[in-house]
Amino acid sequence: MTSATEPLHHPAPAPAAPPADRSAAPRWSSPALLAILVLAAALYSWNLSSSGLNSFYSAAVLSGTESWKAWFFGSLDAGNFLTVDKPPLALMVMGLSCRVLGYGTWQMMAPMIVAALATIWVLHASVKRVWGHGAATVAALVLALTPITVAINRDNNPDTLLVFLMVSGAALGLRATRAGRLLPLLGSAVCFGLAFNTKMLQGYIALPAVFLVYVYASRLGWVAKVRNLVLAAVALAVSSFWWAAAVSLVPADERPYIGGSTDGTAWDLIMGYNGLGRVFGGEGNGGGGGGGGSFAGTAGIGRMFNDVLGGQISWLLPFAGIALVGGLVRCGRAPRTDLTRAALVLWGGWTVLHFLTFSMAEGTMHPYYTTALAPGIAALCGGGGALLLRAFRADRRWVWVLPAALGVTGIWAVVLLRRAAGWNTWLWPAIAVVMALAIVGLLAFRSGRRVRLLAVSVAAAVVASVAGPAAYAWSVPSGSGGGMGGTNPTAGPTTGSGMGGPGGSGGGGGGFPGGGEQAGGSEQGRAGGFPGGGELPGGGEMPGGGTPPNGTGGQSEDQSSDASGGPGGMGGGGGMGGMDSAAGSELVSYLKKHQDGAKWLLAVSGSQSAAQLILSSGEPVISMWGWSGSDRAMTLAKLKELVKSGQLHYIQVSGGGTGGGMGGGSTLSTEVTEWVQKNGTEVTDVEDASGLYRLDASDVN
Repeated sequence: MTSATEPLHHPAPAPAAPPADRSAAPRWSSPALLAILVLAAALYSWNLSSSGLNSFYSAAVLSGTESWKAWFFGSLDAGNFLTVDKPPLALMVMGLSCRVLGYGTWQMMAPMIVAALATIWVLHASVKRVWGHGAATVAALVLALTPITVAINRDNNPDTLLVFLMVSGAALGLRATRAGRLLPLLGSAVCFGLAFNTKMLQGYIALPAVFLVYVYASRLGWVAKVRNLVLAAVALAVSSFWWAAAVSLVPADERPYIGGSTDGTAWDLIMGYNGLGRVFGGEGNGGGGGGGGSFAGTAGIGRMFNDVLGGQISWLLPFAGIALVGGLVRCGRAPRTDLTRAALVLWGGWTVLHFLTFSMAEGTMHPYYTTALAPGIAALCGGGGALLLRAFRADRRWVWVLPAALGVTGIWAVVLLRRAAGWNTWLWPAIAVVMALAIVGLLAFRSGRRVRLLAVSVAAAVVASVAGPAAYAWSVPSGSGGGMGGTNPTAGPTTGSGMGGPGGSGGGGGGFPGGGEQAGGSEQGRAGGFPGGGELPGGGEMPGGGTPPNGTGGQSEDQSSDASGGPGGMGGGGGMGGMDSAAGSELVSYLKKHQDGAKWLLAVSGSQSAAQLILSSGEPVISMWGWSGSDRAMTLAKLKELVKSGQLHYIQVSGGGTGGGMGGGSTLSTEVTEWVQKNGTEVTDVEDASGLYRLDASDVN
């Protein structure tokens, strides 16, 4: 999986290529990297304005542009009643961009696209220092074309920033191991700490691999290692927990309720919903394979290869595994400080840790989480592929390994493409033929001076390996944006089942150039948009101009699979009665006309409805029970206080107890609903605004 034009001889037993010398860089290296970055930029930004972003995060970004307090806490609404269910770093970055450039899709996504391109550049630089320019180019190309990475990098979910920070942390950790200096190690710790503040414990998945490599392969003595690791641990703790500590210092009645927690604290969110709940289920994440199963298939060791995730991430997983094992064997009895083995352990550990975590997770598991697997796979394909190529050339005992790895890659690509019945049916035979010819060429031109022909064979193998992922990747910008828009973005055609459909609309049938339409189509899913609608209420321009960034709306990435369990029977996104978008527009107009100085325009059951109303109206809207329907953000005492003080006049409930509330009909939600219906005045002159009540201070008793 690397260029044959670089030196292929390597003395045993230490197969490491010397760190690349900038002055000796081949002339094609920089142009190749630039071309990959341009290609990636096009994939991540082409037709972006028509893509649907996640309305949950779009509303929080908008609120952050209207209130610095909302920006700091990551509040869903500018009134700071409730936060989103993630730490706010990604929202902070997007919010700053929108503060400077104005609110809109491009302004929001600009820093995320920059982060995605920076991830490719950082990985290229890290691989280049160990394995050379050819390996780095392959690694960059694989990462840029990973289908699920293309899909999520066009969305405002936090995963793009998360992956950038983790890759930067891993690259700095490897540099600290090689150079023995403290500063890169501290930088690595800070990057992982910031990754924690992007998506909490998921930001730590690769950290054990970095720690292991530094402890084992660093040239420093044990005293210096322990000292550096202690300082790095301090840096990690500070950069990880500064936000949670700051939140805890603010009195509970002066801060928003922390969404996703059971007690309104950031510490509970860390350990529960965004912590062990992801692995074992519960804490709003489902359980026993339920929460994750409906989005990404049943938990188990084969999950990455199933109908849901196979076409998103697994194209080059077999090659990466063979390259890892083969590379470690080739390192043999190399010195403890051997850089090649250290890099293999780092990126191999990254891949194995993410693979096992995502495969076995019983909690909520969305396909786009697997974008975090892509850097490890890419590094192993580039660096490990370089080792297999050198072994193929230098050692007759290894002649079969590289052809076998490529053969497995080609066969798996055919399997994945044949799952998508009727989608670009010409592609899998073309890949099979090109890969077969490439393997024949490798064997025919292995020895002798026919290096150029060998290079052509290697290039053909690379093309055949990435053609399938490239087709899936292209389907996103060429179509409607993939999957459920911002809710559950995916690439390629529909090939499995699950909430929102693995592959979803996969680009809406744009297909590969010259290829057919998407097979099967997809549904928006039960959580998309307003019940009975799917469009933003009011439509048209966003506050301050621009196109509504959430497109057709969508749910939080962490909605429970039980679509009837959340408010309104919409998995946390209901509570809006049954209004279509026209009625939603009428409701917004009515509420703004009769707001009468209230801080909040309306209180609704769930965060999806609140987010869409925030985007449509530009006013704060309360989500009473959060996303999963388990947040205890609203109590009867708090509601009475808000009404009595004139901060809230309108509440929308339904006969089932605020749409079901916490798990469907909880005591708290029922208590609130009964009080609203008993003391409020029902609004009947707005069409289809069922369950809408007005309350004034005189109604509080």
